[in-house]
Amino acid sequence: MSAVGTVGVIGGGAWGTALASVAARAGRPVRLWARDAKTVEDINRHHENRMRLPGVALDAGIVATRSLEETCAADALILAVPAQAVRGVAQEMAGVLPAGRPVVIAAKGIERGTEAFMSDVVAEALPQAVPAVLSGPSFADDVAHGLPTAVTLACADEAVGRTLVEAIGYSAFRPYRSSDLTGVQVGGAVKNVLAIACGVVVGKALGASAHAALVARGFAELTRFGRALGARPETLSGLSGLGDLVLTATSPQSRNYSFGVSLGRGDTVDTILGGRKAVTEGVWTAPAVVDRAAKLDVEMPICAAVAAVVAGRASVDTAIEALLSRPFREED
Repeated sequence: MSAVGTVGVIGGGAWGTALASVAARAGRPVRLWARDAKTVEDINRHHENRMRLPGVALDAGIVATRSLEETCAADALILAVPAQAVRGVAQEMAGVLPAGRPVVIAAKGIERGTEAFMSDVVAEALPQAVPAVLSGPSFADDVAHGLPTAVTLACADEAVGRTLVEAIGYSAFRPYRSSDLTGVQVGGAVKNVLAIACGVVVGKALGASAHAALVARGFAELTRFGRALGARPETLSGLSGLGDLVLTATSPQSRNYSFGVSLGRGDTVDTILGGRKAVTEGVWTAPAVVDRAAKLDVEMPICAAVAAVVAGRASVDTAIEALLSRPFREED
């Protein structure tokens, strides 16, 4: 494909706004689509997303709109809506997206019901698109403030992948190329579930040793799941796998980790989610991961424990007791 002149970002949340800032810093004019009229007004009038990313000044080259048609006219698109909303938004885009446009999926998760990865969802809903996936250890606030960040950008078409890296990469935002879309998405989805478990350990004050053990055993689950799906080992141990797990499972900035901390301290799922504006992806991804793992005959006891707790089938204490009562085994 030819060089990317303009970038369209679909999604007016913190992550979409941060990625719009990335593209603007890389020198691209940006059109950002948001469904919320107040978000569009704030970005265009005040150059700030006051609701989702307050206090971050946005480049004047970022223009917000409620028109998908205007946004989809860009040379490349970044799809940055929550994972469970990807299909619906992609279906809306289908009537206005020109054929052959690259769509970089920046959502992390597995679709409920279908257990499909986001690239599969986009392939079904937007068959005219060239899909790519962006994932890795990156908090929206860090990215929006221009702090150094490294991520993985996966695309099956190597030439398109190179062009996309050049379009959005700059000194403080470094995308590493890959063609392993499956591996990149495994890490992005499973780490959210594991981060909830790590947060529970902290909320229950089980100690730093238990936290470290859970990260390591969680990574073993992520790796088993990825291998069963054909992911490459180097992808799973790279930025989008181990790197993103380390970030998400150790930082209070992580919505999934902080959700787990609150669970560990005794708060209910409904109470925690009711007080949040942003989506906690791991809550919805947990059952999809567990169901798909079962079909692959892959054992994922930590993810299964999280799924049981968020579904109300087990208490936090019962889930912890079940994990600690598992038979001793050889490390894998």
